[in-house]
Amino acid sequence: MANAKPRGGSHVESRTESRSEPRSEPRRLIRASERTKTGTLRANQRSPRRANALGVEAEPGLRERKKARLRQEIIDTALRLFRARGYENTRVEDIVQVLEISQPTFFRYFPTKDAVLCEVGNRGYSCITEKLRAELSSDATTAERLRRLYNEFAREVEANRWLWQAVVLSGAMDPVRSPQMREREEIAAGLLREILEQGQKRGEITRDFPVGHLAEFVEALYNTVVRNWVVDLPGPDKLSGRVRNAVDFFLRGVAA
Repeated sequence: MANAKPRGGSHVESRTESRSEPRSEPRRLIRASERTKTGTLRANQRSPRRANALGVEAEPGLRERKKARLRQEIIDTALRLFRARGYENTRVEDIVQVLEISQPTFFRYFPTKDAVLCEVGNRGYSCITEKLRAELSSDATTAERLRRLYNEFAREVEANRWLWQAVVLSGAMDPVRSPQMREREEIAAGLLREILEQGQKRGEITRDFPVGHLAEFVEALYNTVVRNWVVDLPGPDKLSGRVRNAVDFFLRGVAA
């Protein structure tokens, strides 16, 4: 009997150990795995930039999407009021009243009313750059390229005269009055110089002048015609016709 008790006790302990030990380890591993997954999920939700640092493209969060949406609404509302009332007659107070936001909210996105038009200027230069690159990839002559380019520019301005009048009056695309536009203007000017340089290599454009000067000449012609037209100085003629005459005048003067 004295030996039976230890055997029984030892047997019970052995069975307990054999039952508990194999179960405890998987449970700990499962719990640790769940904690790791939960922690990783929360970390990614809190910090999408961390995911980007690892090369994973994270979608913008709800807050970022709301901010982008409000920024676009401010631009759209401002342009609509510029068209209805004129740029000079539209105040920041008018814009925020229509949107039902506060002025401090407006100024968090745009420091001034002119800054809204700078966004239009950015888009304008993006469009110009895209068209210039398209012409560089074409097999057209230099004359065909320039006529097509400036005709498309003129038609865009004609279709939105009220908007471009505001852009001209505010200097939103003027690299002198709006220094933030200098880089974009230089990109566009570089592409125009490349078109003219190709024309010189083909024997279509004179080599008597550097391509940098030639680009300045044609841009000065175009910008002067547009500025005069949008403020209606010489009359109500169509811009496309006046731009066509300006480009023809330039081409005759620089023909090889």
